Amino acid sequence: MDERTFQFKAGKPIPIWDLNHRLPIDRAVGPECKDTGTIFRINSSFMDATDQPYKDRQWQAGGVTTACIGVLAILYLAGIIMLDDIKSSTTYLVTNFLIMTGSIFGFSYCILKFGRDEFFSLKRRPIRFNRKEKKIYAIRRRRFFSKPGQGDITWEVPWDENAIFCIHRGFSNNSPVYHIRHYEVDEDGNVLRAFAIGRKWEEQENLQGLLSQWNYWCWYMNHGPAELPKPPLFFSERESMRESFLFCLYDFGTQASVRYRIAMMPYILLMTGYRLLALWTCRDPVWPQAVKDVSLIEPDDPYDEPRGNTPIGWGDTVLATQRGDYPDDPKMEIKDWKGEADPALNALLWAKDVPPKC
Repeated sequence: MDERTFQFKAGKPIPIWDLNHRLPIDRAVGPECKDTGTIFRINSSFMDATDQPYKDRQWQAGGVTTACIGVLAILYLAGIIMLDDIKSSTTYLVTNFLIMTGSIFGFSYCILKFGRDEFFSLKRRPIRFNRKEKKIYAIRRRRFFSKPGQGDITWEVPWDENAIFCIHRGFSNNSPVYHIRHYEVDEDGNVLRAFAIGRKWEEQENLQGLLSQWNYWCWYMNHGPAELPKPPLFFSERESMRESFLFCLYDFGTQASVRYRIAMMPYILLMTGYRLLALWTCRDPVWPQAVKDVSLIEPDDPYDEPRGNTPIGWGDTVLATQRGDYPDDPKMEIKDWKGEADPALNALLWAKDVPPKC
């Protein structure tokens, strides 16, 4: 459920389900706290997290690429028909012309709408939690003609009680899919803009991970990184071909059997090609100078990660975990939690239309 495909409705109120599932920033929403695979880097000043489409961008890249191939195929077919127009009736030619023109416009619309943030754009769109400024900075789009220090198009969100963060629920193949979304509204409560943070979670039971993730971000912003468990992995800010392959491999199941992976290998390689094609046309994001100025890292910051022997990316982290050099699924229990003690049962309560009070 890519947030760019299933977008919010600007000018309309926040969906009722989302508003009922508004997330507080000053208290926990579950009994445990952990990252679920969303972090690029963390230190005492800021934490860079992924936007929601980051892990699954190969799917949108594949759709846009397929649409481009569709346009070329239609143009090729149109050429064949035009060369054969002497043998064809006028009605036949007009009908095919209208069908092909409509198809080209349809494919072109998809290419422009869904491809503008995928190709010739940015390799990643980090979301920065700046705990010293109590703000979130989110790079949203590439700026092609920027003035010195202007950087890419970046939204700024205050971290206070007025900020609206919600669980957004969508559906894929009749199954619920969730992500954490920020809404900015006008004086009448209608949505001006929105963006999704982190990743998606599928099925009701996996809301357990979403709630633990929200606790992680809130703990960082409210208390700092000192007591936080390490992320299960740090994503590389310089994604290699190996990392792109592993993104697509694990997308077909992190615990899948060897036989299943071998059977799916043609599709995995195809998706890897889509992801690499998108990345090769994009550049690294550029933070505005104003954001850089408030995101300075102290040279002796003990919480500046990743550094030293800390593994970066899927491949190195999996190997380090297997050797016992890096923790597997690190997490922290929330002290004084008064809600449902079982994280899975707590998640099922949050999956209802009216979630528990926390």
